[in-house]
Amino acid sequence: MAKIILTTHQKGGVGKSTLSFNLAVNLKENAKVCIIDLDAQGSLYQVRDLSEVPIFSEEKLKEIQSSDFDFVFIDTPPYLSNKLTELCDLADVIIIPTKAGVLDLLAIKSTIDIIEHSGNENKALIVFNMVKPNTTLTEEIKDQLSDYNVKVSKNMISDLVAFSRSVLINGVEDNNKAQKQIDALTKEVLTIAINN
Repeated sequence: MAKIILTTHQKGGVGKSTLSFNLAVNLKENAKVCIIDLDAQGSLYQVRDLSEVPIFSEEKLKEIQSSDFDFVFIDTPPYLSNKLTELCDLADVIIIPTKAGVLDLLAIKSTIDIIEHSGNENKALIVFNMVKPNTTLTEEIKDQLSDYNVKVSKNMISDLVAFSRSVLINGVEDNNKAQKQIDALTKEVLTIAINN
């Protein structure tokens, strides 16, 4: 059975697609991986011909669940409230990327509420994404998140050009800092996946 890794947040612009893509690419040498793009905009699905990792549309979800993939990454659109509970039940890991901003903190509450309501908070991992260098705001937001019953990753993903470019060049191998960050996060995500 494939391990399902869901990336979700009720707010757009937090880097869900890029993060899903880079985690999948990071595993492609050692495992059979694919991505399912549930976003109607289909950002990832549109670059499927450039990708070294297979990218499928939502229609393939059922079929892929019973295939021989080791890891299936599901990239979700914002405001997916009606299907999110079902997807959380399906997932082995729920990644909630967030920027370190006040509006992002307010928006993350609704995502966490859905995850907690579905009883899947033990699978969830908040990841600070697109982090600006030398900002104290990240620590302030991290303190606010301690109110929730969801793990916050110690691994943060910086706001690097390498990540923005990664979808076109299949990863961040050319950038040592970006690769180290994605390696550390991949290990953490795999640990959660194995334990669920």
